[in-house]
Amino acid sequence: MNTLRLQNIRGQILLHCKNTAMANASSPLTTHVLNIATGIPVADMALSLYGQDASTKVWNLITTGVTDRHGRCPGLITKEMFQPGMYKIRFETELYWESLGETSFYPYVEIVFAVDDAEQQYHVHLLLSRFSYSTYRER
Repeated sequence: MNTLRLQNIRGQILLHCKNTAMANASSPLTTHVLNIATGIPVADMALSLYGQDASTKVWNLITTGVTDRHGRCPGLITKEMFQPGMYKIRFETELYWESLGETSFYPYVEIVFAVDDAEQQYHVHLLLSRFSYSTYRER
C-alpha cells in the first residue's frame, strides 16, 4: 500500500472520530495497543468497533478510530450505547506495519468478546509483534 493511500485512510478516520463517540474519554470500553518487539505503544493504528445483532448474528459497525501516541483509543462507545452482547474490535495491523516499512503475518487482528455487565469498565489490550499477538481484558 502506498504512503499517500495510508495517509488518506488515516485522515478520513481522524475526521470521523471528531464527530463520534471516540471523543468521549469516559467510554466504558477502551483499548491499548503495545508493540512488544520494541516495547513502545502503537500510535496511529486504525481500528473499528462492531456490535453483533443478537437475532441475526450480523456484525454492525459502531465506530472507527485511531490509537493515540500512547497506543490508546479511549472513547470507543458511549455509556448509553453500551449494552450486553457480543462485540469485536478490528485492528488494521497491516497498515501499521507498512507505515514502519515492515511486513506482518497478520493483515488485521479481530478481538471478539462478550459483554455481560454493561456497567463494568472493559479495557482491552493488544500486545503485538509482526508474527504474533495476544490480548487480555483489564478491569
